[in-house]
Amino acid sequence: MSQRLCGQRVLITGASRGIGRAIALAFAREGANLALLATKREALDELVQSTPLKDANCTLLQVDVRDRQACFEAVREIEQGLGGIDVLVNNAGIHRSGAFLDHSPDDFQALLDVNLFGVVHLMQAVLPGMKDRAKGSIINMASTAGKWGSRNQSAYNVSKHALVGLTRCVALEVAASGVRVNAICPGFVQTDMVEDLKRGYAQVAGVDIEGIIQATLSRIPIGRILDPEEIAHMAVLLASDESKAITGQSILVDGGMLLV
Repeated sequence: MSQRLCGQRVLITGASRGIGRAIALAFAREGANLALLATKREALDELVQSTPLKDANCTLLQVDVRDRQACFEAVREIEQGLGGIDVLVNNAGIHRSGAFLDHSPDDFQALLDVNLFGVVHLMQAVLPGMKDRAKGSIINMASTAGKWGSRNQSAYNVSKHALVGLTRCVALEVAASGVRVNAICPGFVQTDMVEDLKRGYAQVAGVDIEGIIQATLSRIPIGRILDPEEIAHMAVLLASDESKAITGQSILVDGGMLLV
């Protein structure tokens, strides 16, 4: 590896599985010092013990991103331990499928609490330090669902559209300070969340899972589901100085599913 992130101090939420896990491993290979957050400490322990992360410099914290006070306390602890935070990856997220008329206000609120307000809490916690150091990269994990409309996931789409909008606005506000804010918009990636999505969507649409898989593949020009590592590659780029002229963007990594 090129050690593009050598010495960089990186905070990653939702780090114990899926895309967050892949990003943590990729960043460690590039030389970063990691602070990994997840809602289950035992999942973080398993990640570190079962991967090369056991030899990396990792701080592990159990944090629910819905809890604003816990987010700020975690950032203070990480800044004290590492001396600052150079990169924030807001990867924690949840998904719910359902027809709009079947969604309750609680469904919308639950998705907003994690997918939007969790990001708000952590960005507001890390930005003062980044601005003081005149350097930083914030990477928000949005979705193709933040770029277009789709059936039976209105609450999820609302949360991801909001995240794309938040990314643009904050990027504009902090650009002159040397801090960059971008979003990655993955398409279908082979994770536990996508498996849940397929099951939920199949139930709502009244079709079998194989039908959902074939319909999904027909919408992806490259003809396959993506690997989490492919999203991690983009995160490494956005965290590195190679992308220091990129801010306010919501970048599709979707196999050509949305050609916009």
